[in-house]
Amino acid sequence: MKKVMIAAASSGSGKTTITLGLMKLLQNRGYRIQPYKVGPDYVDTEYHTRITGRASRNLDMFLVQDNARMRALFEKEAQKADICVIEGVMGLFDGLGVEKDFCSSAGVAKQLDCPVLLVVNGQSASTSVAAVIKGFAEFDPDLNICGVIINKVASETHYQLIKKAVEKYTNVPVFGYLKREKGAELPSRQLGLVPDREINNVTEKILQVAESLERTFGLDQLLDRLPNEQVRFTAPHYPQFSDIKVAYALDEAFHFYYQDNLDLLKAHGVELLTFSPMKDRQLPEADLYYFGGGYPEEFAQILSENEEMRKSIKEKHEQDAFILAECGGLMYLGATFNNDEKHYPMVGIFDGASKMTSGLRKFGYCYGKATQETLIGNTGDTVVGHEFHHSIFESSEPTVLEMKKKRDGEVVKRWTGGYQKKNTFGSYLHLHFYQSEDFLLNLLEKVRKGS
Repeated sequence: MKKVMIAAASSGSGKTTITLGLMKLLQNRGYRIQPYKVGPDYVDTEYHTRITGRASRNLDMFLVQDNARMRALFEKEAQKADICVIEGVMGLFDGLGVEKDFCSSAGVAKQLDCPVLLVVNGQSASTSVAAVIKGFAEFDPDLNICGVIINKVASETHYQLIKKAVEKYTNVPVFGYLKREKGAELPSRQLGLVPDREINNVTEKILQVAESLERTFGLDQLLDRLPNEQVRFTAPHYPQFSDIKVAYALDEAFHFYYQDNLDLLKAHGVELLTFSPMKDRQLPEADLYYFGGGYPEEFAQILSENEEMRKSIKEKHEQDAFILAECGGLMYLGATFNNDEKHYPMVGIFDGASKMTSGLRKFGYCYGKATQETLIGNTGDTVVGHEFHHSIFESSEPTVLEMKKKRDGEVVKRWTGGYQKKNTFGSYLHLHFYQSEDFLLNLLEKVRKGS
């Protein structure tokens, strides 16, 4: 098995585009590719999965703070692959605060002893690109930057100028470039890229990138620099909950789930079902209903018009069914979604209204301490998660979490959030079930005892 991380000098350098193009190149050569994404992103992983046919996994040093547990998350999928391709996050050394190894692509690469292919934006520059690469290569000698690829190159002449400068002033090999071309860009919206399921020609766009890289990138040179290694992973034994069914919302409005969360439920013997709040008319029979994040605001009218589903969910709540809702799920379980003077009725479990805002309201990693017993923890328990939303939820419901954001050892923000009503918990928090050994175990025990 080989492995490589695709990282960048900064956000906007084109690492997602190049990552997808390289995955397609590798697939064309018959490699079994296991994709990963550094950080909590949901959308990039959907693109990875589409191209490789294998569910992409998140590697996040904050959501999973135990190093051994996170390495195990990497190895359990790596053992099945010929090559693991990890897409980085932001700039190579950008993480939480100023610590270069915490929650950064560099930190994950060092933890996994993974070579890094650095993506550098070459637009409107030449010799200055060499200065950027030299700085990155020398900033952390313990990091293995195995080579670079130059993005947004105007022509072969432009590339050769950059390449000669890099070779003169650094010892980092240049494997090639991606030419700047119209039509290859992937569209974005408020939370990053538009989900792949909403773009009709996404495969064609990525194929275009792969074909360009086939002509201008030395894939064999890269592969020769990546060592082979053996991965031996032994799956742990988990307590079994084969008597429990979990149904989770899955459609265009709700599709932000960590694959490792779903796999961990299966590893505990849980039966998984899916349903669509947009298309189905009632909930399936289950012991726990899980509403992940997504874009309910983009499909508010369809969700609102499906009165039978909204009524079915509300009735399950009144019957003390267990319900877990994250971010977009919380918006859906409120009373209304308001947008441009239009009011769309939602499920109505929580007495509150959500509406979109012009900018990010909450962004980043945070801690939540329970002030009472909740579905995700008992009084005094602290969970970790991340918030990333362009909406607010205005409600008179009492909150149940004391939230805080820490950076470089200091608390930089405090607020309250999360709602517990009967057996329904909703918040803006996105949760990773591997955050502790007993997080999911405790949740399933609550469901079993209450069912």
